[in-house]
Amino acid sequence: MNTLRCMKGLCKICPEETICKGTSKESKYKNKKVIVNGIEFDSKKEANRYKELLLLQKSGIITDLKRQVSYILIPAFNLNRKRYRSMSYIADFVYKENGKEVVEDCKGFRTEIYKIKKKLMAYIYEIEIREV
Repeated sequence: MNTLRCMKGLCKICPEETICKGTSKESKYKNKKVIVNGIEFDSKKEANRYKELLLLQKSGIITDLKRQVSYILIPAFNLNRKRYRSMSYIADFVYKENGKEVVEDCKGFRTEIYKIKKKLMAYIYEIEIREV
């Protein structure tokens, strides 16, 4: 993270410090963005899994590898003059293994929202998310 020199306590962000930490927020789950083959990943774990999946695809074990595939769980709708946005689940990876579609998610921490979306994926699409 880039640091900026403060003007001896005149910085509005951190007036007590002499080195400003800047305004960029740290990731909620402390993950670091990583770039592989010009593609930005949310974590090192996800980037490493992508490299593994590329090797599996190259060797023919899996096919049709895709990233960031979106599944609509609840479509947008209106009720009593209020607009409700759609809710979707975005899979880290989707590929075919032995002719069957596999939806994969690199998880470091399972949030309550994720648990709900995982159940909705199973109910609506009859797909069990494979956690890595």
